[in-house]
Amino acid sequence: MNTIIQFMKRHYKIVLVVLALSIGLLSFIKKSKNDPEKDKLLLELLTYVIEKGHYNPAAIDDNFSKGIYKDYIAALDPSKRFFLQSDIDEFAKYETQLDDQIKNKELTFFDLTYSRLIKRMEESKSYYKVALENPIDYSVNEEINTDYEKAPYCKSIDELKDRWRKQVKLSTLASLVEQQKVQEDILKNKNKTPEERLKEFKIKQGNKLTKEAEEKFQQNLAKADNEKPKTYEELEKSTRESTLKSLNDNFSFIKDLDREDWFSVYVNAIASRFDPHTSYFPADEKERFDVSMSGKLEGIGARLQKKNDFTEITELISGGPAWRGKDLEAGDVILKVAQGDSDPVDVVGMRLDDVVKKIKGPKGTEVRLTVKRADGTIKVISIIRDEVEIEETYAKSSIVERNGVKYGIIYLPKFYIDFENKDSRDAGKDIAIEVERLKKEGVQGIVMDVRDNGGGSLKTVVDIGGLFIEQGPIVQVKSAAGKKEVLYDKDPKVEWDGPLVIMTNEFSASASEILAAAMQDYKRAVIIGSKQTYGKGTVQNVIDLNQFVRGNTLGDLGALKTTTQKFYRINGGSTQLEGVKSDIVMPDSYAYLKMGERDVDNAMAWDKIDAADYKVWTKQQNFDYAVANSKKRLESNPQMKLIDENARWREERNKEDIYSLQIDKFKLEQKHLEDTSKKYKAISDYTNALQFKSLPYEETQMKNDITLKEKRDRWHESLAKDIYVEEAIHVLDDMQSGVVKKTLSAKMKKDKVVKS
Repeated sequence: MNTIIQFMKRHYKIVLVVLALSIGLLSFIKKSKNDPEKDKLLLELLTYVIEKGHYNPAAIDDNFSKGIYKDYIAALDPSKRFFLQSDIDEFAKYETQLDDQIKNKELTFFDLTYSRLIKRMEESKSYYKVALENPIDYSVNEEINTDYEKAPYCKSIDELKDRWRKQVKLSTLASLVEQQKVQEDILKNKNKTPEERLKEFKIKQGNKLTKEAEEKFQQNLAKADNEKPKTYEELEKSTRESTLKSLNDNFSFIKDLDREDWFSVYVNAIASRFDPHTSYFPADEKERFDVSMSGKLEGIGARLQKKNDFTEITELISGGPAWRGKDLEAGDVILKVAQGDSDPVDVVGMRLDDVVKKIKGPKGTEVRLTVKRADGTIKVISIIRDEVEIEETYAKSSIVERNGVKYGIIYLPKFYIDFENKDSRDAGKDIAIEVERLKKEGVQGIVMDVRDNGGGSLKTVVDIGGLFIEQGPIVQVKSAAGKKEVLYDKDPKVEWDGPLVIMTNEFSASASEILAAAMQDYKRAVIIGSKQTYGKGTVQNVIDLNQFVRGNTLGDLGALKTTTQKFYRINGGSTQLEGVKSDIVMPDSYAYLKMGERDVDNAMAWDKIDAADYKVWTKQQNFDYAVANSKKRLESNPQMKLIDENARWREERNKEDIYSLQIDKFKLEQKHLEDTSKKYKAISDYTNALQFKSLPYEETQMKNDITLKEKRDRWHESLAKDIYVEEAIHVLDDMQSGVVKKTLSAKMKKDKVVKS
C-alpha cells in the first residue's frame, strides 16, 4: 500500500537533528567487500533510528526475537524445500537470543543461517535435475499439498528429494495440460482464416497493435499452421526441458545474490517487526523506489508484489497494455514468463526484482505470462509491451445522465503531490478543477471514486475535504511524543454543496480513509462500498541512513521507511485496523479473503483520542432516506447475491491446497473449476445501461489524441459494466429527488398562496 510520506517536514527535521547528534560517533569506517563491520553498523543505525523516530517502537525483547525468527526463516525458505528439520532444530536455539544479538551487534545467527542456506541450495540442484531426467509417469495416483506454511520440514534428504519431485511434477503437469489445450485450439483455429485470427488477437490486445507485433503474430501463425501436431511423448519431453531450463535460470539468479542481499532480508525481518509499514530499502531498492515516483516506463503496466514464494498482480495501470488486453486481473499469480515464442521460465521462488526484469521490456515486444487465477485455473496470457504513462494516475471525471438529471464521476487513483515543486499539479488542485468543470456542466450530484486508492499526500486530503465543507477540521495527527495536531480546512468557501457519494473498497487505504472518514463524520457524503476500508491509520517517513555516518567508505547504506505518526478521525477514532465502515455495504469478490491491516499479526493497535470541534453538515436532509432506500434495493438485487456467492466460493477455493498429480484427475479438477467459473460469468457480463461521456474540454482533446480517446472509451466501458457505480448514481438520484421534492413542495405552497 502507498503511504503518506513527508506531510510535515518540520517534524521530520527534528528527528534527523536528534539522530545526527546522537550517531556522530559512527564515522570514518573503511570499506571492504561484504564487510561484517558494515552489517554491524547497519544493525546499530536501524535499531537506533527506529527507537528514536518510530511512533511506538516495540521493546526489543524475547517476544520481539521470536517474531524476527519466524519471519526471517519463512522469508529464506517459504516453500520449505531447502532446510531440513535438523537445520531448524539447530536454528531454534537462537529463537529468543536475537534481541541480545542485535543489541550487541552479533552476527552469529545470520552467519549460521546464511551459510546453511547456500549449502542446502547448492545440494537441491541435483534433486530437481534427477526428477526431470526421465519421462514422468502421470498415471500414478498421488497428490501434493501446496500449503507450505502448515507443512512440516522434511526429516531426511530422501523426504526432501520427494518433495522436490512432487513440486516439479505439478509444474510440468500444469504445463503439459496447457500445451495440450493450446494444440487443440490450434487445430480448431485452422478452420479460420488468418484475417479472422488476427482480428481476434487484436481485440484481445485492445485493438492496439504495433506493426512489428502484427508481423510477429502473422509469422507465428504461419509457423503454427506448418507445424505438425506434437505427440504426447514430445509434449511431455518439452515440458521437462522447459521446467529444467526455468529452474536452472532461477538458480543462476540466486547464485548472483551475495551476502549483502541476504543480510537485507535479515534486516527487513527486524524492521518489519516494529509494524508492517516499517521496512529497510537497500541501495538499489531505494533507487527503484525513487524512480517509481515519476516518469514513464516500458512494460505491461502492472504492479506486482511478493507473497511467500509467488509473485502476484496487485493492480493494472489504467491505459497500459495489460489493462487494455483485459485478460490479466488483479489477484493473478504469475507462474512463468516467456519472451515471445521462447520457452517460458518458471518464476516461482524467484526474487520480485528478477520477475519484474523478465516482464519489463522494449515497446512492441511480446511477453507471455502463465498465471494462476484466484479460482485456481491456469492460463497463458500474451501481452505486447508498450509505454505506460504515469499520467493515468491523475484525477479524471465523467458525466452520466439519469432520469433527465446529470451527475458527475471523479476517479482519484492516488493522492499525488510534488513536494519539491509547489507549482506542479497535485490531487488537491486537480480535484478542485474537476469539480468546477462538473458544475459548469450542470451536474446535480458527484461521486468521488477512491476504490483501490492506497493513499499519498496528507496535504491533498485536507485540500480535497475542504472543497465540500465550510472551514473546519479534516484530520487529527498524533506524534510519538503524544503531541496532537488538528489539520484544518481554513477556507470558508464550499466548492460543492450538493449531494456527494464516496466509493471505497477494502484496498482504499491511508489518505483515502482520511477523506472518507472526515466526510462520514460530517455526514457530508454517503460512503458506499466494501464492509470496511483497508485499515491503515499510520504515517511513514523515508530516512536516508547515509546522512548519519561521516566519511562513510562502506558504500551506500540504503534508507529506512518508518512509522512516525498516527492519524485520527475528527470524531477521535482511529482508522487503524477498523478502517472506515461503509454507510451502504455492497458485496465484492474479495469480501471474505484476508487482505486488510487487521490480518497482519504485528499491526499497530486501534485506539482513540478526544474528538475535534466540528459541526455536522445539515444541508442534506434526505441523507438517511437515500441510505435506507439503497439497502432495500441491494437486498433484492440478484446480481448482488451472485457476487456474494462468488466471494464465498473464492474463499473456499483459497483454502484448497491439494492437487492431484494424476493427469486425468488433474484435468477433471481444472475442468470443474472452469465450469464453475462459467456460473459467475454473468458478473463480468453485467451492464448497467448508463451512458458515460467525457467533459467538453476532453472531447476537443480526443479529436487529436487517439490514445486519450481509447483510454476514456475504455474507462466509460468499464463504468457502464460497474454495478457499484450504478448504485452510487441511484443514491445520488434519491438524494437529488428529495431535494427536488422539497423544492417542488415549496413552489406549490407559494403558488397556492398567490392564487388565494
